[in-house]
Amino acid sequence: MNRLTTDDERERLLAHGKARAAGKNIDPMPVVRLFTPDAHVTWLLAALDPADGDTAWGLIDLSIGMPAQGTVKLSELAGIVGPRQQPVMRDLYFRPTRTLSEYTRLAERDGAIPD
Repeated sequence: MNRLTTDDERERLLAHGKARAAGKNIDPMPVVRLFTPDAHVTWLLAALDPADGDTAWGLIDLSIGMPAQGTVKLSELAGIVGPRQQPVMRDLYFRPTRTLSEYTRLAERDGAIPD
């Protein structure tokens, strides 16, 4: 198990990734919220590329007022630490309440991912 996702989260991310790879136009609920506790960067991840099992797709907020959908490698996130040496963490209490496109719409409007 990747320390940034549980086995169940990884399975759901891969299922969404398989649908995307098959060309399906999906708008899933994000599966996991990752964040840096000391740098205010957030990733709402919705899918994982089944070809490499490492490239995740979702909404990325680098805390510069321009959140956008994109991809990131989980292996790279696992090595990131913030200014106070805090690693990327999984939000244990995250329960999605909207689809990824709705989170994206609100984040683009507000300049940050809504809680």
